[in-house]
Amino acid sequence: MAQLWGGRFTKETNALVKEFNDSISFDKRLWKEDIEGSIAHATMLGRQGILTKEASENIIEGLLSIRADIESGKLPITNEYEDIHSFVEANLIDRIGDDGKKLHTGRSRNDQVALDMRLFTRKAVNEVREDLLQLEKVILKIMDTHRETFMPGFTHLQKAQPVTLAHHFGAYFEMFRRDVTRLEDTGKRLNECPLGAGALAGTTYPLDRGFVAESLDFDLPTRNSMDSVSDRDYAIEFLGDLSLIMVHLSRLSEEIILWNSNEYRFVEIDDGYSTGSSIMPQKKNPDVAELIRGKTGRVFGDQTSLLTTMKAIPLAYDKDMQEDKEPVFDAFDTVTMCVRLMAGMLETMSFREDIMEKSARHGFTNATDAADYLVVKGVPFRDAHGIIGRMVLYCIEKEKSLDDLSLEEFHSFSKAFDKDIYDAISLKTCVDKRLTVGAPGQAAMDEEIKASSKWLEEETREGEEE
Repeated sequence: MAQLWGGRFTKETNALVKEFNDSISFDKRLWKEDIEGSIAHATMLGRQGILTKEASENIIEGLLSIRADIESGKLPITNEYEDIHSFVEANLIDRIGDDGKKLHTGRSRNDQVALDMRLFTRKAVNEVREDLLQLEKVILKIMDTHRETFMPGFTHLQKAQPVTLAHHFGAYFEMFRRDVTRLEDTGKRLNECPLGAGALAGTTYPLDRGFVAESLDFDLPTRNSMDSVSDRDYAIEFLGDLSLIMVHLSRLSEEIILWNSNEYRFVEIDDGYSTGSSIMPQKKNPDVAELIRGKTGRVFGDQTSLLTTMKAIPLAYDKDMQEDKEPVFDAFDTVTMCVRLMAGMLETMSFREDIMEKSARHGFTNATDAADYLVVKGVPFRDAHGIIGRMVLYCIEKEKSLDDLSLEEFHSFSKAFDKDIYDAISLKTCVDKRLTVGAPGQAAMDEEIKASSKWLEEETREGEEE
């Protein structure tokens, strides 16, 4: 048995049409979800008296045996079937006979596949969330370790003001924190059960949709049967979440690629997360970071693909919706791999603290603080800005940093400078006096790390309880 229909037809399906129509090659991935949903459905049919208790139990026993045999490898999923639903049902009938033909009572493939995809997406949401929390643990460890590792902060890829490595990675902690909460929001919205919606108009059988929803840990049944079978918003939303995760991973990858270059030398990527050149023996390439950056476009494409598929589909179910699975599967696999690789790469990466600090000192990142120093001494800000600009030009010509200037050199630009200028423009002072919420100063960072650690503990505990 390769299909669940045929009575209406007098000719065999064209071979090319069958190949074009079949989805078993990719939807076989939903076998666990299909069996899980079928067990809940069969249980409900027995409870409602739609099937006899014996038939219901026989079906459930048969489904459990199929699940066990697939898990053990005893029962391979082959492409002779149209889809995973026909594979499961055909094997059930082979095992238990006519009772297996009763499983589909009160159910359509439309609400069946809608259920399978929601079950899969719910699991995928939780899995990506857990992976992100592991990445957040690695980032938080870097933040905790490098509270006083000074480095240049950049705007326009130009050195701007001094920050700490902890503060820099704190920005990525916030990005991935938002990703975690977005996934949680998606999980809440998708957690409605479509089974029982039938093809599009429900069914005349007295189904207990509430029981099925509760059995499968959904919050409630879906409210409209037409929307139940034709909704793929949750899949598009999930792909949107994954796309934003890749944006953040790609931005971090770009910085690692820059930092790994000979021009920056801020980081040393572990040998296990880099590769060499086939011709240039001196090379150590950041291939993992580059591939993450490259695969971002792939995930964007998955989201665009499903958006384009859904944009003009009339109610209710149309075969176009079969195209929902491959983008979701591909994006999920890609993001899962990228998040795990990023966590491993960061955990094994070493940071060149001396080079980072030197880069901050020689990049005039303390120029704004030098101008503020003059303002405190009574120099109008616009004049102070011009004085420091001329001093920077002087330092560039002399190949010096502001810290390297003698007091006499400072005085040649303004008599307002005094010997306390050196402390005022030290990287530690420049950073630590920035104490507003979210700033890189020691006290502010201590509070940020403390709050981030608490949030991470709560999120991890919540995941374990689920």
